[in-house]
Amino acid sequence: KSHDSLNIQQALYELSSHVVRGNLKHEQASGVLADIIEFREDMPSILADAFCILDIETSCLEEKTKRDCFTQLVLSCLYLVSDTVLKERLDPETLESLGLIKQSQQFNQKSVKIKTKLFYKQQKFNLLREENEGYAKLIAELGQDLSGNITSDLILENIKSLIGCFNLDPNRVLDIILEVYECRPEYDDFFVPLIESYMYMCEPQTLCHILGFKFKFYQDPSGETPSSLYRVAAVLLQHNLIDLEDLYVHLLPGDNAIIEEHKREIVEAKQIVRKLTMVVLSSEKTEEKEKEKEKEEEKTEKPPDNQKLGLLEALLKIGDWQHAQSIMDQMPPFYATSHKPIAIALCQLVHVTIEPLYRRVGVPKGAKGSPISPLPNKRAPKQADSFEDLRKEVFNMLCYLGPHLSHDPILFAKVVRLGKAFMKEFQSDGNKQEDKEKMILFSCVLSITDQVLLPSLSLMDCNACMSEELWGMFKTFPYQYRYRLYGQWKNETYNSHPLLVKVKAQTIDRAKYIMKRLTKENVKPSGRQIGKLSHANPTILFDYILSQIQKYDNLITPVVDSLKYLTSLNYDVLAYCIIEALANPEKERMKHDDTTISSWLQSLASFCGAVFRKYPIELAGLLQYVANQLKAGKSFDLLILKEVVQKMAGIEITEEMTMEQLEAMTGGEQLKAEGGYFGQIRNTKKSSQRLKDALLDHDLALPLCLLMAQQRNGVIFQEGGEKHLKLVGKLYDQCHDTLVQFGGFLASNLSTEDYIKRVPSIDVLCNEFHTPHDAAFFLSRPMYAHQISSKYDELKKAEKGNKQQHKVHKYITACELVMAPVHEAVISLHPPKVWDDISPQFYATFWSLTMYDLAVPHSSYDREVNKLKVQMKAIDDNQEMPPNKKKKEKERCTALQDKLLEEEKKQLEHVQRVLQRLKLEKDNWLLAKSTKNETITKFLQLCIFPRCIFSAIDAVYCAHFVELVHQQKTPNFSTLLCYDRVFSDIIYTVASCTENEASRYGRFLCCMLETVTRWHSDRVIYEKECGNYPGFLTILRATGFDGGNKADQLDYENFRHVVHKWHYKLTKASVHCLETGEYTHIRNILIVLTKILPWYPKVLNLGQALERRVHKICQEEKEKRPDLYALAMGYSGQLKSRKPFMIPENEFHHKDPPARNAVAATVQNGPGGAGMPTSLTINTAKLEESAAEETASFLSANWPSCFLCSKIIKEKDDKEKSGKEKDKEKKEKIPATTPETKALGKDGKDKPKEERANKDEKPREIKEKTPKSDKEKEKAKKEEKASKEEKSKTIVTTIESKSVAEKEREKEPSREKDVAKDMKSKENTKGGEKIPVAGSLKSPVPRSETSECEREQKRRKVDIHSSPSHSSTVKVSIHYINHTTPTLSKSKEREVDKKDLDKSRERSREREKKEEKDRKDRKRDHSNSDREVPQDSTKRRKEENGTTGSSKHSKSESPSDSPRSNEKEREKSKSKSSGKEKGDSIKAEKMEKSSSGSKKESRHDKEKEKKEKRDSTGGKEEKKQYPFTCQHFRKNTKK
Repeated sequence: KSHDSLNIQQALYELSSHVVRGNLKHEQASGVLADIIEFREDMPSILADAFCILDIETSCLEEKTKRDCFTQLVLSCLYLVSDTVLKERLDPETLESLGLIKQSQQFNQKSVKIKTKLFYKQQKFNLLREENEGYAKLIAELGQDLSGNITSDLILENIKSLIGCFNLDPNRVLDIILEVYECRPEYDDFFVPLIESYMYMCEPQTLCHILGFKFKFYQDPSGETPSSLYRVAAVLLQHNLIDLEDLYVHLLPGDNAIIEEHKREIVEAKQIVRKLTMVVLSSEKTEEKEKEKEKEEEKTEKPPDNQKLGLLEALLKIGDWQHAQSIMDQMPPFYATSHKPIAIALCQLVHVTIEPLYRRVGVPKGAKGSPISPLPNKRAPKQADSFEDLRKEVFNMLCYLGPHLSHDPILFAKVVRLGKAFMKEFQSDGNKQEDKEKMILFSCVLSITDQVLLPSLSLMDCNACMSEELWGMFKTFPYQYRYRLYGQWKNETYNSHPLLVKVKAQTIDRAKYIMKRLTKENVKPSGRQIGKLSHANPTILFDYILSQIQKYDNLITPVVDSLKYLTSLNYDVLAYCIIEALANPEKERMKHDDTTISSWLQSLASFCGAVFRKYPIELAGLLQYVANQLKAGKSFDLLILKEVVQKMAGIEITEEMTMEQLEAMTGGEQLKAEGGYFGQIRNTKKSSQRLKDALLDHDLALPLCLLMAQQRNGVIFQEGGEKHLKLVGKLYDQCHDTLVQFGGFLASNLSTEDYIKRVPSIDVLCNEFHTPHDAAFFLSRPMYAHQISSKYDELKKAEKGNKQQHKVHKYITACELVMAPVHEAVISLHPPKVWDDISPQFYATFWSLTMYDLAVPHSSYDREVNKLKVQMKAIDDNQEMPPNKKKKEKERCTALQDKLLEEEKKQLEHVQRVLQRLKLEKDNWLLAKSTKNETITKFLQLCIFPRCIFSAIDAVYCAHFVELVHQQKTPNFSTLLCYDRVFSDIIYTVASCTENEASRYGRFLCCMLETVTRWHSDRVIYEKECGNYPGFLTILRATGFDGGNKADQLDYENFRHVVHKWHYKLTKASVHCLETGEYTHIRNILIVLTKILPWYPKVLNLGQALERRVHKICQEEKEKRPDLYALAMGYSGQLKSRKPFMIPENEFHHKDPPARNAVAATVQNGPGGAGMPTSLTINTAKLEESAAEETASFLSANWPSCFLCSKIIKEKDDKEKSGKEKDKEKKEKIPATTPETKALGKDGKDKPKEERANKDEKPREIKEKTPKSDKEKEKAKKEEKASKEEKSKTIVTTIESKSVAEKEREKEPSREKDVAKDMKSKENTKGGEKIPVAGSLKSPVPRSETSECEREQKRRKVDIHSSPSHSSTVKVSIHYINHTTPTLSKSKEREVDKKDLDKSRERSREREKKEEKDRKDRKRDHSNSDREVPQDSTKRRKEENGTTGSSKHSKSESPSDSPRSNEKEREKSKSKSSGKEKGDSIKAEKMEKSSSGSKKESRHDKEKEKKEKRDSTGGKEEKKQYPFTCQHFRKNTKK
């Protein structure tokens, strides 16, 4: 309506203004106005307004025309608007011009007179006319007994009569009625209707003015307004007899004054805080205190009366919530309720309102309580009967109360109990229609908790009961809500109110006082003080305590002990405060050097573990925090999880375990607890149960495992991008260790059902969750063990057969049932090619077993049992111990002892069953469809290496498993090859380990070396454990094993040589790592060396080489890298202490064998830096001539002696080529070998089968072809060619690397060079065919020797200390000089060559034809069937052993050679040729003797004669001449 009138006003104004401007004629306008005037009643008035505005506008204008137009318009409209309206609105002058008044001046004078009469002239009452008797009668009327039938209407009539009769002033009568009402407040029902009726006779404002006048009377500084007046005003307000706005203006103080006071309070509170946080000197303290006292005295003077608050209190008391609320809204928040009377009045109103609901749902069982009667006032808020009713008024009232609910602890408890009852109903109800309503209510409950309950608790003085009561409700909230509430409480609530600001400052001050005095001795009294302080303000207190713990970690123990007096709520708040401290974004998680985790984080983690173990704090929030951090790719906080699991479950992860502890860890749970950990873990049952429940209730068990498993790689590739390598390693180790620890906890604490329900199958883990295989099997392993044992128990119950065989059979059945799906699942984990070499069954068996399954740690069980016996004896001897305690302790020890013995028996039975199972399985384990070499590679790559660095127990397990596979006589498993690959080149493995992995890898090598050392130590042990085992076969057949022939086994002496070679290889790798200067290389190799110290170094010269190098590290790293220096010094000291136990090389393996086998043995010594007197050692500088030479000489050392001591005949085409051409050929071929070996090494795989077959076939052919005599005759010729070739090689190498070493080398006698080179040439070229130059068996990631040496040369020119690798090559070559024929003069060489060539050509042609035929037969036989081969080979072997005077070529002849007839023929031809060879060789010798002049040469001749005699003797003697070395072994592997 107002909108329409506005539009009409505008339209009329515009119409009129057009007339004034002259755009429209006034006649037209008046016509239009006449038409529309009837539309509305108020139209004349609106038109008059428009005229009024135009009147003002035109009167200001100078132009007369517009004024005239306006006057004409009004004149034409006079009949539309009445004169009186126009006289009201228009100017007197305008009225005069219109003719409505005669003179404007007279009109003005008249209006002034009327106004004066109306507003300023007082009516004079004659007071004497009001007779006093009337007032007396009035008071008597109002003061009479009102309990009878007297009504307000009756009294009102009497009052009217009195006013009339005694001429009383009606206003004064009203005042007297109010006065009487003040004195008789109980008669509301009488006075309120009376006043209401009386008001009809007065003006509405009169009552308000009278009340205002009354309030004003008390506004003097000394005056105090009576409560009765407040009550009367309140009742009148409630009955709407007066308006609050009208009365409010009469009350003091003004709103501005209230706001100022509130601000002043806040400033004062902040000043108090500042004073408390300031450091005040003692002299100043006394002055400060005096000033404060004075101020407080001033404050105690009574503040001026606040009438607004008085009225508010009265309103609350009578239940007028609406008016009370509107008064509070005028004031700052919580200003009103900060006054205790108002807070208490409001609390009382809440009490009344919630009474029925509280009686119904809130009263605890057994409690009576005192019921509260409702207010008599019908206008009071409606009482709540349901939770929905609370929303209407109660929650609002509580919000106005805020922190001041603290004044009424009983109401606090009631509200909390109602909240608890609501949460109970809320959680049980699932109706969807009510859900929305319930959710709104739930959010209201949370708001009340945040705004009212928690702040009120802060203001309550140490009320532990309220804290516990509140926890009753809080524990029904999910932890996310609770933590959010704590966060608000801690960070926001304390700033919302001056009182809370003060409380916060006082709490911190008190906390400082307590923490300064807290020690281990006064934990109890300090704990009580902390408890008291924590009941009200836990967030502030814990925040301060945690800040102190982060700075001083020695506070952790006393603080943890002192927290025993906390309430449940406080423990929960503590958990929140810990998480908040951990998540603090301002704190750096690394120290300034960026290589270690910050000490504050370590202290917090340690505190976490201790406090969560000791007290019943909910863990869900902390665990979820760690999971969230892992999701975000941050692994620092795993430290917390690690500490919590360690303290709560007693599961320790440390790399510093002794071997005894490790051994104990392979037993049952009881043995682990007693002997496996550093500290005796007691009473972890409850705490580990709590941890388990938290994980299961919140479904965090598996997610945490998976996140940790995935984060291991995340640490390296995502998190560790910019970080120092040392820190990345630490984080990786922390992540891995926590995974192992956490997985161990789950395995030992979760029930079978829980575990199986949560852990998915292995293929899902790896393929869907992308869990690394080692971690996936680690998680699945307990599941398999659980399933097998439960299946086994089922089968036992089903069929009760007690025989051991029956039990074993059932166990194996159970294994098959459980593991069959696993065998299927693992196939998807690797490419199909893998399963050509190892079976899925073997893979799954390896990964699913543990040390518990393989061996019983009898010594550990015995050790623990003996400890308990000693304890029991000590208890008996202890006189002071009371008998009761003695009895208890003895019972405990006896029970433990029985448990351990029972556990040992149980494990023994289990291990026997497992070994039976493995015995049955083993034949299907290794398929070896390619080669045994490849099989070992796969075994190491996929099984041993990933698992040996997983944990210390796994490292021991891997070593034991290798030994077990050997002991089981597993087909196609070469133990020798496996050990060789493990020891041969450890550089890459060591370099790629973290610190803890290096420690575990060291343990693995230590266990492997322990086994090897045991076999090496005694021939009897060796013969018993290895002598007749397939793992020690030197011919690696692709088919089955026949142990009948000792000839193919590695004998004891040769095994000792091989062990020496392994020791030498370890030394070489160690020295290399120490010389790199790389932090990780040096640290890791020192850790590994420390771990393998019991078994390595055993040989004196290797030990000395290591000692020199470590000493150098000590000197270099002292100032630069103190941690490396500490490691090196530690190792150096231990190494020195081991020195007395080291033995010379000739005691470690026989260096000087029988005379007839001299050549063979010396060559054999090569692999280990071969044995010879130390006098022959040459300065290392000479050794570094070139990479190629070193490699070649090293290879010759490893090569079987039969190849070194015999001549190799080239094929027909090769013979016809000139010497120069041969040299060229050699030069082309030699470089080709190195990349070939490199490639071979990198892939860890051999060449394609066809190529391999061809390459193996040809050398074998040639060996069979060449008779001894031919070899002798051609030797001289070969030497000459080789020397030429070597000269050309040395030229190339000198260009490549010029060093002092080379020059010295060149000065040496040329004869020595020639012979060393001769060895090389034989090595590199055999029968015109290229043989891959490979030093020895390679590790999974082998490094070609040549390239390694080249790198060494580039890195350091001359090393003063002789490294083992170099000494070995020289030693070998020197030895060789002593046993080779001296070089002939060129002329004689040529003569001998010509004769030899003719004869040899004829023989070789004949032999070639035979060989071709043999080879075809052999291939055909071989393809017939695998089973025939072993039989055939054994027959042949027996036959060969029987023949005397015959000689064999080498062990590398294939077991499936040609038929027997061919064999015999070949034998005959060999024996014949040997006769001829003798004659030829004697002639050659005579020629040699005549030309040679030196003593050395004659000595060589004698040895040569001996050698030739040996050559002609056949059979077994010759067999000894071909001892086993690894190079030979490798060749045979390929066959």
